[in-house]
Amino acid sequence: MISKVCVFCASSHKVDSKYFDVAEKTAEVLTSNNITTVYGGGAVGLMGKLADTAMEKQGKVIGIIPKFMMDVEWGHKNITELILVKDMHERKKKLIEDIDAIVILPGGSGTLEETLEVITLKRLGKFTKPIIFINTDGFYNSLFQLFDKMVEEKFMREEHRQMWTSIDQPEEIINAIKVSPVWDETAIKIAAV
Repeated sequence: MISKVCVFCASSHKVDSKYFDVAEKTAEVLTSNNITTVYGGGAVGLMGKLADTAMEKQGKVIGIIPKFMMDVEWGHKNITELILVKDMHERKKKLIEDIDAIVILPGGSGTLEETLEVITLKRLGKFTKPIIFINTDGFYNSLFQLFDKMVEEKFMREEHRQMWTSIDQPEEIINAIKVSPVWDETAIKIAAV
């Protein structure tokens, strides 16, 4: 059963409206399936749209944000629970505790950094849950090409392509999680190429 999903997404409020639509639809899919949304705790950009939509739909939303971001008033004050942490490292660790999957929306350097960390943890068998990219209009195609190059050049193995799933629409999230390849702690045995 899927009960809690972490969503990585951007805080920028200047991005194209299509990305806000994806954040809104993601929140609708999660709440309509009684899934708690865990995210970075922001009040603006895709983060804000995700949280606002989930709350409007009577969903449960848990935000995790470093104190320094609250000091500059970036945190969302109208969600189910807002957890303050000391820094970005603690935030990333807390975001993936006791979740059933990660959904990655388009984002900037912060989203990419969080994504690469969980992929690395999955490669080492320290994180084993599904990682789902919502590849809106091919947003992540260049990243996937880089991963392909890493496999071709033997920096990663062919099996490592199974660590994530790419979908085009939020409506595909639930099925993508359910059919995601099994991954477990033994992955560290194939971590080395």
